[in-house]
Amino acid sequence: MKRKRYSDSFKAEAVKLVTEQGRSIQQAARELGVSASGLRRWIVAHDVESGRKEGLTAAEKAEIRDLKRELQVVKMERDILKKATAFFAKESQ
Repeated sequence: MKRKRYSDSFKAEAVKLVTEQGRSIQQAARELGVSASGLRRWIVAHDVESGRKEGLTAAEKAEIRDLKRELQVVKMERDILKKATAFFAKESQ
């Protein structure tokens, strides 16, 4: 079964129902037809993005993902250079 994707504006409006209009998470989730756990995650993400809660923002997560990918490439290049150095050292003897 495929997971349904919701737009950022839909998530923001759903969070507002709970944070600004005082509805419970269960009630808002039922009204919107989403899971309560999903809505709870959106609220936590909103709190992190706004600085009310500690955690990694979406931008920070993206930066970490990019840096991990870059590190993987650099390690691969380093290993290739090590092998090439060993090969050429052996050839020159």
